[in-house]
Amino acid sequence: MIAMLKGACLVVDDSSTVRKAARRMLEQLGFNVREAGDGQEALNACRADLPRAVLLDRNMPVMDGLVFLRALREEFGPDQPVVIMCTTEAGTEQILEGLEAGAQEYVMKPFDREVLASKLAQAGLLPA
Repeated sequence: MIAMLKGACLVVDDSSTVRKAARRMLEQLGFNVREAGDGQEALNACRADLPRAVLLDRNMPVMDGLVFLRALREEFGPDQPVVIMCTTEAGTEQILEGLEAGAQEYVMKPFDREVLASKLAQAGLLPA
């Protein structure tokens, strides 16, 4: 049985391995997934077709996650799309910086489907 689609999610990470793993998890949770390898690609993708959600890596070349997030919020407003910042940095300062830039949630790498589903539910994208 195919899950009802929850909308589009853009996975933004410079690691193709992380993008593929996240894509698999998100598709299993019912999302239509697109990918971007850096913040500039992601901003272009959002301008072409704004997704419902963005799973965003913090540290990337070309345009990092924070620069992308600030540009996204300036262009599209504070609420849409929902952004979940994804990183290996566990420091409170880094987490607060991401949330203050406009992320609704934060998930630590590595994560599994259950952790991701929990964060999506906390962000209002899946039933709790």
